[in-house]
Amino acid sequence: MKHRAVKRRSVVLGLGATAGVAAAGGLALSAQAAGSGRTSSSSASGSLVFDPDGYTELTTTVTDTAGTEHQVTYHFWKAITYVAKPVDAKYQSLNVSVPVEIDGVPVDASDAPILLANTVGGYMPSTVTEATGVGASGGPVGGGGGGASTGPAPSASASAPGANGNTNANGGALNTNQYLALGAGYVVVEPGARGRTLVNSAGEYYGVAPTVIVDLKAAVRYIRANKGRIPGDTDRIVSAGTSAGGAVSALLGASGDSPLYDRYLEELGAADASDAVFATGAWCPITDLEHADGAYEWNWGANAPGAGKQVDAAVSKALTAQFAQYQAGLKLKGLNGFGPLTARNYDTYLVRQYLEPSATTYLAALSDTARATYLAANTFITWRNGKASFSWADFLTHVGARKKTAPAFDAFDLSTGENNEFGKGTTAARHFTQYGLENDTTGLTAKRLDSDIPELLRLMNPMHFLTGKPNAGRSRHWWIRLGTKDSDTSLTVSANLAAAADALGDQVDHLYYWDQGHGANTDPGDFIAWIAEVTGRRAKAGGR
Repeated sequence: MKHRAVKRRSVVLGLGATAGVAAAGGLALSAQAAGSGRTSSSSASGSLVFDPDGYTELTTTVTDTAGTEHQVTYHFWKAITYVAKPVDAKYQSLNVSVPVEIDGVPVDASDAPILLANTVGGYMPSTVTEATGVGASGGPVGGGGGGASTGPAPSASASAPGANGNTNANGGALNTNQYLALGAGYVVVEPGARGRTLVNSAGEYYGVAPTVIVDLKAAVRYIRANKGRIPGDTDRIVSAGTSAGGAVSALLGASGDSPLYDRYLEELGAADASDAVFATGAWCPITDLEHADGAYEWNWGANAPGAGKQVDAAVSKALTAQFAQYQAGLKLKGLNGFGPLTARNYDTYLVRQYLEPSATTYLAALSDTARATYLAANTFITWRNGKASFSWADFLTHVGARKKTAPAFDAFDLSTGENNEFGKGTTAARHFTQYGLENDTTGLTAKRLDSDIPELLRLMNPMHFLTGKPNAGRSRHWWIRLGTKDSDTSLTVSANLAAAADALGDQVDHLYYWDQGHGANTDPGDFIAWIAEVTGRRAKAGGR
């Protein structure tokens, strides 16, 4: 007999209107957890065998995107260390949540899709060890098992969005997905991972590149090695993440089973199993870092930063030229028969393929009165026959101040989170582009990048696995989202990712949220429905 001690907690998450919610619908807002007396450890020290009996039973009240409340009872496994030789188990652990009953109807999740939802933000460390249930893992954190967390402050990659009512990059948007997935009858796995600010007692940074992707791959290997023991279909893992978490989610999808990571995984004692995922969800991915400065200036170079800050026009021009060269070398074609994507036509592509459709969807959903009010305040938009049209220049003016100065990622003074991400040993931050190094203002005299930087860039960039010789173990299904007012990175970054996957014949669902900032997630129910569609799996409730 199980004796339950009821604990109450509340969760506040932002949700936009959505359609097509799978199974029991998704969820969002309040939660009430009831814990059983079962608190046995989920795994023995050093063991990579999942313990099916090591759960606590919890009950949560959730609200789906239609506003209907559901009672969900689920089994919760807390803080399972997913490698045999962890560097820091506080971060190298995962939580598992498995629904067993929804609204009083038994749920069989034994072959349900598995949502692998990371809460990485700003390439910071994330931990699940203090979570009290699904979606309560928090987000990027400071501090390390071996010493204090020091180093550069988080870059704008981890900043909150504007006042748009959406959750931010620190895990909130993905917490929505975690609740939605649980309410749809899916298995939810929340992995922690080391991050760039972790420092041990010797002053060494032990969470810098490529540890975040290595840890997530190790988590996938743990899940797949426990096929038949861990609930859910281990061949139908769907990765999800926002901001830097979106970047590593995309990287996880693109680099599945690549041998380039083997030595890192062996050092950790990762399970001997596949690290490929079936499908990938990436929200505002802060990725393609070695080309991100050029892409940023091409996109936002005409926009001045806020708070009276200035951008060096010569730097912006030089970086824009770099983007043009890089884009030409990719030899990508736009979706829907657009043709080759170049620096000269990318603005037209973005407007036609993404921005005008995004504005059209937004305006069409408004009441006549609200639409008229919006159009009166935004006269740059022409609304004709139910469609919005405008110029790229007017769109940039509409967005306004850019988030970052130049360079946006490899700062001359080594001040960004990305500089910290490429730190090494006791060195907190390093340049990862030749241009950044050549214009260094910290007193460095080196003429060439450190010899390990090229390998790290390859290990951290999904584009390397989607262009040239594509990776055979990659995900074949891609869900990519970005806000149109998200100037934390260039709009071309996710568009290139989508174009590269599409060119390989992969299924791509990519769109931009109109007037939304960084970390937006306005169609979470559609994502849950998409998982059911691409995996061909739904939870079995009540024998149905």
